[in-house]
Amino acid sequence: MYEWILPSLSEVLADSQSTMAECSPAKAERQWRMSLAATEHLLIESLAITSSATPALVLAAPAPLFSQPILTQNIQTVTFTAKPFNPLALMPFQMPTTTTVAQEHSFQEAVLPILPADPLVSEQFCLVFTEKFRLVLVLAECKNGNKRFSFSFEPQIVHQAWRAIGARVMLTNPDFCAELDGLVQQYSPVAPDYRVAMQFSQLLLQELPEPEVAKESETASNIPHSQPSIPNTQHPVPDVELLQAFAHEVRTPLTTIRTMTRLLLKRRDLPAAVVNRLEIIDHECTEQIDRMELLFKAAELETCTATKVANTHLTPMSLHQVLQQSIPRWQQAASRRNLTLEVVVPQQLPTVVSNPTMLDRVLTGLMENFTRSLPAGSHIQVQVIPAGDQLKLQLSPQLQCQNSETPDTFVTPPIRKALGQLLMFQPETGTISLNLNATKHLFQAIGGKLIVRQRPQYGEVLTIFLPLEVSHQQKLEVRKNCG
Repeated sequence: MYEWILPSLSEVLADSQSTMAECSPAKAERQWRMSLAATEHLLIESLAITSSATPALVLAAPAPLFSQPILTQNIQTVTFTAKPFNPLALMPFQMPTTTTVAQEHSFQEAVLPILPADPLVSEQFCLVFTEKFRLVLVLAECKNGNKRFSFSFEPQIVHQAWRAIGARVMLTNPDFCAELDGLVQQYSPVAPDYRVAMQFSQLLLQELPEPEVAKESETASNIPHSQPSIPNTQHPVPDVELLQAFAHEVRTPLTTIRTMTRLLLKRRDLPAAVVNRLEIIDHECTEQIDRMELLFKAAELETCTATKVANTHLTPMSLHQVLQQSIPRWQQAASRRNLTLEVVVPQQLPTVVSNPTMLDRVLTGLMENFTRSLPAGSHIQVQVIPAGDQLKLQLSPQLQCQNSETPDTFVTPPIRKALGQLLMFQPETGTISLNLNATKHLFQAIGGKLIVRQRPQYGEVLTIFLPLEVSHQQKLEVRKNCG
């Protein structure tokens, strides 16, 4: 059988010096996740400096691996899956022409099958092709139940990995294989700049746990003392690891569903009602994928040291742009719960220092939880106000039930029950979300600060502070005044 003759990607990388040893599933999966995070940073940086119409091509299995909008909107992705559902199955039985295949896939988000008996079914992989580098990552299951993670920047090894995948595409979809092979050939198999590999290694080091610090914290925790313990300096506890696994397992199928939904949306012969339903599915999948990303990130922070949290990638950014993207989603979330939302923003917003992608997700998650805790008919005011060297963003509820005739009306805070270290449960709404401490840690990781105050006549008021970018001129003025 041909599926046993074709090598798996782990076999292709078996002779690579960068192949890592077999280890426990949990350790290998951590290596995989850390390498994906480093790869994501490399891709985002490569997009900023390339002028190519096709800046990057990513082949992945069993689901798309990158969900940041800057990547999903700019890179070309082909996903390989052994799932029984195939978007091509919804098309007429006859083999489409080359033109039709190209139009349906558009190379933006294509999905291709892996045969059930293929050993590739038991592997997760990612092949990246850019102008500056080629990279292959593989997470494979071993016969004894352990796993092995491997990666390589070597052009020859990446080429062999592509040949192994291309042979499978040739068997299942030869017309599409010809075009895909032509696209791969656009990326020259040149040896990567040593700076790319060095940067990848530095990013990996930032993601790695710090066992010595963790060990010291563990030892210190057994000694009585009056000082409060520093968060994020402990070994992973079972409920945090369970949350990481849960977020990963939910995110993977949702990403596949969203990819297939977007493939269907590219068809031009769908009735308007079908398009509308598909768009709803796409929106719901995106919302839940972002929610799982937040849960996963919060769990990661609980297993990190304070030093690593401080090393989160922060950059000067436009809050105006983030708000433009976020406000429509906030209004949608409020409308679904029969709430009204008012946003008061100055005409000119200063530049803040944060992580653009994470800030968007954390703010949206916070707004989602905030709206769930309010009764129907409430009004929410969001104010953005400069506050010294920071920018203050405040969420205030204004309940409809309050009026001048009942000035002493008090708002009962929502009932929240703790679920482990990171989650809370609201029995009134059936909502599970990150607790306030975990949310505060997320804001700290992206350079901000969250303050929660309970006002008897209004309910919870949330205030977020974000640091402003200090311009070169301001630095000179400070030095002059200090001198």
